[in-house]
Amino acid sequence: MVALTDIDESMTKTIDAVKNNFSAIRTGRANPALLKDIQVSYYGALTPLNQLASINVSGSRTLVVSVFDASQVTAVEKAIRDSDLGVNPNRDGNTVHITLPELTEDRRKDYVKLAKEKGEEGKVSIRNIRRKARETAEKELKDNEISEDDKNHFFKELDTITKKYSDQIDELLATKEQEILSI
Repeated sequence: MVALTDIDESMTKTIDAVKNNFSAIRTGRANPALLKDIQVSYYGALTPLNQLASINVSGSRTLVVSVFDASQVTAVEKAIRDSDLGVNPNRDGNTVHITLPELTEDRRKDYVKLAKEKGEEGKVSIRNIRRKARETAEKELKDNEISEDDKNHFFKELDTITKKYSDQIDELLATKEQEILSI
């Protein structure tokens, strides 16, 4: 039978992935995680921005990107400008300043919708882990490897774990919605 600790571990990884997805969704204030998916053409190879520069927050809506290699400041600036963030970076020597515009009410609603989609993806992943564990237990019962009582006990424990992680996603989503909608 699938160990409940393995299921717990898989569901914990799903929660971590949901948190990671939520960190990339913009709220009303600057967050270095907004730039985590930006790739820069570094001598012909696409390289994550965080490997070429340090990213810091300066004020509530400003990010400061300090590029390590002075010859790559233009490439970093271009990658940020071409990203889907909708920002216009300002260069100052080896640093790039990014001022994030105020979020409109419509844009906030779009971000809430995106957060709900990411939360639902996490819940689907949790349910898939549960479904696979149930199928394994059913197969083991059919093969007479476990008893009906063992299967029923396993299902009860599995449902408890599934609800716990599903509720965590709901809590994360509620927190993220509040962050997005707060001005």
